[in-house]
Amino acid sequence: MDDRIAVIGAGLMGAGIAQVFAARGYPVTVFDPLEEARAALPGRIAANLRLLSAPALPEDLVRTEATLPAAVAGATVVFEAAPEKLALKQSIFAELATATGPDCILASNTSVIPITRIAEPLPDAGRVIGTHWWNPPFLVPLVEVVAAERSGQHYVDRMMELLARVGKKPVRVRRDVPGFVGNRLQHALWREAQALIADGVCDAETVDDVVKNSFGLRLAVLGPIENADLVGLDLTLDIHRTIIPELSSLSGPNPLLEQLVDQGRLGFKTGGGFRDWTPEQVSEVRERLLRHLQQAVRGTD
Repeated sequence: MDDRIAVIGAGLMGAGIAQVFAARGYPVTVFDPLEEARAALPGRIAANLRLLSAPALPEDLVRTEATLPAAVAGATVVFEAAPEKLALKQSIFAELATATGPDCILASNTSVIPITRIAEPLPDAGRVIGTHWWNPPFLVPLVEVVAAERSGQHYVDRMMELLARVGKKPVRVRRDVPGFVGNRLQHALWREAQALIADGVCDAETVDDVVKNSFGLRLAVLGPIENADLVGLDLTLDIHRTIIPELSSLSGPNPLLEQLVDQGRLGFKTGGGFRDWTPEQVSEVRERLLRHLQQAVRGTD
């Protein structure tokens, strides 16, 4: 295999991306500024593979480096999986631009920041694109491949082909907008869900029960546009004339969300968010999600 992969960041996403390529035989080098993150990487990948009942990887297929230039030396593709901070990502890409060869693809795993903004300070941003993986990367098939304003089509095409070779489902995002496609859809739903709770229509548990036991059951096999065509666009238009004017039109976060954060109710990590969570409930939800994703992936094999 000609491609050599480098990953910037050894956290959940970086480890998962490295695992995907290494499992297909690609040599991968990972950089993280934190020594403890680098040390934890082999164990994290091994745990993921055990979860999949997959064989262990050869020890030399994924290695770590203590500096970014050493990690990307000779790389043909670099995936950045650093925290969601624009200034940090810009500084990483400035270093990558000088530490890699002129044909090396530089890809950001940002989930919402426009790639054009990340690449803005670079004099040559043609090889900078977005690759938004979903968590956990070794289970969720989709990767959004985002063309920024100055991205060369050649690099986008190469990335689409590479991701398909390692078993992912790459999709092209032709306009570089905040949140791309998946997160815009996801957070539009979250905005309305939070508005229903804030407006006293129902409680948080009811929102989750409604989604999981109605249209959520269809989403894996019937996307929203397929569904509209299925029921008929005339009926869809009639429904939208009634419901669209009533949906939340907040242009910022819901005040209820801000209030919960101010109160220290941050979700699983604090034992309470919109809903209260015991440690046992947190473990059960995480395990249920992983089982569901495993079954879904095996069903597509």
